[in-house]
Amino acid sequence: MRAKGITYDTGFLNGRSTTRAHFEPELVRREMQIIREDLHCTAVRVTGGDPARLELAARCAAEAGLEVWFCPFTCDLTTAQLGDLLLDCAERAEQVRRSGAEVVFVCGSEVSLFTRGFLPGDTLDERLALLASPAQLRGALAQVPGRLDAFFAELVPQVRARFGGRITYACLPFERVDWELFDVVATDAGYRSAEQADRYRELIAGWVASARAHGKPAAVTELGCTTHRGAADLGGRGDALIAWDADSGRPVGLRAELTRDEQEQAAVIRELLAIVDAEGVDSVFVNTFARYDLPHRPDPRQDLDAASYGVVKVLEDGHGTTYPDVPWEPKAAFGALAEVYAG
Repeated sequence: MRAKGITYDTGFLNGRSTTRAHFEPELVRREMQIIREDLHCTAVRVTGGDPARLELAARCAAEAGLEVWFCPFTCDLTTAQLGDLLLDCAERAEQVRRSGAEVVFVCGSEVSLFTRGFLPGDTLDERLALLASPAQLRGALAQVPGRLDAFFAELVPQVRARFGGRITYACLPFERVDWELFDVVATDAGYRSAEQADRYRELIAGWVASARAHGKPAAVTELGCTTHRGAADLGGRGDALIAWDADSGRPVGLRAELTRDEQEQAAVIRELLAIVDAEGVDSVFVNTFARYDLPHRPDPRQDLDAASYGVVKVLEDGHGTTYPDVPWEPKAAFGALAEVYAG
């Protein structure tokens, strides 16, 4: 792996809710320092829906000496709104790049699922409901590549007019992106579940081969595991056991009592990183550093962190002991990731 990274959430916006209610510059700066010095990351993928927050986090990451992947991640925008936001972010990313940082601009993440206009449905929930209806899903997915190609064919030249570094897009496999438009071939589908565990290495090898066929490096922009027993089999569905309030969109508890298992999370991250490294992935980003909306609680029925991909457990009150100036404690996955990246 050339770029050894982690994702950093600045706040995913979904209606009236956000995954990060408070965003304090000094805390962001401190966390970027820890990511670089203690996790031994060389890169960070900053995600979220607020351009100003993304720019602030990108600047803090650059100051810490990290390669920055500037990655807007939005929800329920129209294609026109998404295009405007991406161009705004491209200009902000260019300013960070001109400060001397290595910056890769990511032209969105999983936009066919999270943006209106590519799949039927005005809301994310409506589009996700398609996954439960294979017959409807097949017909809907057939329309996605053409719509996505048209969107990027218009957008990418405008991005390049504003941003002078490398660009990519964090895709889902069914989107079948025209990679000739981009400099890096990147996917968010780096998770391993029970359904494809026996062919996970083959899938990663195929992704790398596809990138090389385009003469471009391969990136896995998301992989990881949540923090409960059995999460290894769930892959990217590890947070599906969270119960959400229908009105506010905020997490209110768990759908079932989970057995907290930090060692399982750590073991999965080790295994996946070993595979992507062996298969020649250029850049990898573990999901995620912290989920501030999913704090750890002593009551197993309310321990939202058990369904979190974070490598630190967020504390509802007070600060940690390992780092007394931050409101979280490292998990076993933090130590595992630091060891792999340092090695």
